Amino acid sequence: MYDFVIIGGGIVGLAAGYSIQQKKPNASILVLEKELDWAAHQTGHNSGVIHSGIYYRPGSYKASFARAGNQSMKTFCEEHSIAYDACGKVIVAADDKEITPLENLYQRGIQNGLAVEKLSAAQLKEKEPYATGAAALYVPSTGIVDFKQVSQTLAGLLETGGAVMKRGTEVTAVTETNENVIVETNRETYEAGTLINCAGLHSDRIARMAGYLTDMKIVPFRGEYYKLKPQSRHLVKNLIYPVPNPDFPFLGVHFTRMMNGDVEAGPNAVLGFRREGYRKRDMHARDFFEVMTYRGFWKLAAQYKREGTNEMIRSLRKKKFVESMQKLLPDITINDVETAPAGVRAQALKADGSLMDDFHIIQGRCSLHVCNAPSPAATASLQIGKEIASRVL
Repeated sequence: MYDFVIIGGGIVGLAAGYSIQQKKPNASILVLEKELDWAAHQTGHNSGVIHSGIYYRPGSYKASFARAGNQSMKTFCEEHSIAYDACGKVIVAADDKEITPLENLYQRGIQNGLAVEKLSAAQLKEKEPYATGAAALYVPSTGIVDFKQVSQTLAGLLETGGAVMKRGTEVTAVTETNENVIVETNRETYEAGTLINCAGLHSDRIARMAGYLTDMKIVPFRGEYYKLKPQSRHLVKNLIYPVPNPDFPFLGVHFTRMMNGDVEAGPNAVLGFRREGYRKRDMHARDFFEVMTYRGFWKLAAQYKREGTNEMIRSLRKKKFVESMQKLLPDITINDVETAPAGVRAQALKADGSLMDDFHIIQGRCSLHVCNAPSPAATASLQIGKEIASRVL
């Protein structure tokens, strides 16, 4: 019997195990991951941004965890010789209509305790010579890192500290009592005092296995990207972001320099027909059926019909996608970009059609379920891990 069994070997699950191990070195910990590699899904398809927390509602988990996580992630990287770049980013008001939302974002950044600098159109050109806008904000604390490398380091530290790490092990059933948890897998059955569910794209299903029926369902949204061809990377120095559209729950197309030198442009946000579907043709009958029969999805679709249609058009037509890029980088052309790998966001959606905006953790009898941890979860992972440890120890 283990003290703790953690389901999910992404960055949040690994950070939770690491935090428990730091607080209670003698605790017996089992980490279960159904894939053959750590960080195989959301973490491994992450854009690699160490977020500042400027976008998030003051007082929310996202705001506080992102701000603290920004620093703790950098410190962790320094302690373990992981390369990162605190390059900063600009948030651009494309025209005069976006000046007021940009000012609102500035005030939110100040409320969240961030250093934020206002830029004129000329000052924007100094930061990003090819970007065009009426004004901008500069957020110096934003950085970039390879979160998969961070995850592999966490897994190594856990194993060195005595944790049992099982890959290729898929959970098939969970039985929870008032005293312990029995976890059945495709290989063996395990018993633990406490279960920690960090299953990401399948977190709601694990919670249901344990007997917790929640007013939410994970709906997969595929984030589609292009990347700048090597000869066009000079168009972006660091990170260029738009002012968020208040009428749409996703951020919109932005430019991100990666640690490997690539520059990604995206994402486009479209419904995925498979929870782990990274290609347009990927389909899974159960995943598709669950979404199509979920009233919350249809309420969401009705609310964002126009924006959702535009996202689908951009998904099918590269020219339209590039036109979205040109809002921030007018000089970019269809010949400057090529298709890049997509990611899938595990978005918790309520039955009333509202997106669950903040991180969501459900406390069970002998379990804890992280049922909504979208971006900035990678940035905030060490803080989320500390929060989990504080709840189970």
